[in-house]
Amino acid sequence: MNHYPLSPQMAAFVRQTLSYADSDSSLKGLRASYERMCRHFTPAHPPGLAVQELQLARVPLRLYHPDRPAPAAGWPWLLYLHGGGWVLGGLDSHDFICAHLASQLQVLVIAVDYRLAPEQPFPAAFDDCLAVWRALVQGQTSLPLHPQRRLVMGDSAGGNLAAALCLALRDAGEPLPAAQVLVYPGLGGASDLPSRSQCADAPLLSSSDLESFQTLYLPEPEQRSAYARPLLADDLRGLPPALIALAQFDPLRDDGALYHQRLLAAGGQSQLYPGLGLVHGCLRARGLVAEVDALYSLLLGYLDEHLQGG
Repeated sequence: MNHYPLSPQMAAFVRQTLSYADSDSSLKGLRASYERMCRHFTPAHPPGLAVQELQLARVPLRLYHPDRPAPAAGWPWLLYLHGGGWVLGGLDSHDFICAHLASQLQVLVIAVDYRLAPEQPFPAAFDDCLAVWRALVQGQTSLPLHPQRRLVMGDSAGGNLAAALCLALRDAGEPLPAAQVLVYPGLGGASDLPSRSQCADAPLLSSSDLESFQTLYLPEPEQRSAYARPLLADDLRGLPPALIALAQFDPLRDDGALYHQRLLAAGGQSQLYPGLGLVHGCLRARGLVAEVDALYSLLLGYLDEHLQGG
């Protein structure tokens, strides 16, 4: 970690995160240590927030929204797809950001507890996210949803799922999100991308970690579906506007940068945030690290613009 020039605050965050690592390297041990780490970085919910859990399309969800009646046109809403390498995480692991976004933006945030690999490899997680989106668009909840002010957001593996969701909806000719927000996404880039070697032993996600997660999610190495690896898509035309936020010290950095370039080449709208000084998984460092607070300022501004119509 010494050759990555992190700020003192970011280095302290990395040390705190790594302190939860366990000597038990089994899948059960990995999940238990991840859950302990997540709890450490999960604050109490902000005041004035209503939170409820339900199932939709047989997928567990957690809904966050201001504790007041919905706007006349329905809630502007954000589908949040959590990271964790398709192997870790759930409704609790990303409670910290879903509650914050709902409170700050005064919108409905819907967190998806999609099925995890290796018990349920691709396409289980993708299928769950797509089924939930379709059920929401079809009005299968008691909450009134705004028909246009809606978008999808995900970090890491969740960024993969968010991009795949947009590709699948476009391919099916179905209504698209107003935007897609991808935070240090894993998009199935080739193993020889420069960031893979430049950030091979990066803090919190190494290239070998990445390969391990991908093997669990995609046990068939020749999996060629663009819904598993969005960078395999031949055509990126007709997709929603994108905000792609990278982390400088992350083997996945070039996945997001390449997707951004290809979206622009296809005539789409895409904004790229280089994430200088950031590491993979740093969204939890809100309030602890200035570079992460700057990322949140950008995210909140972009989300507000696309959810509130300016």
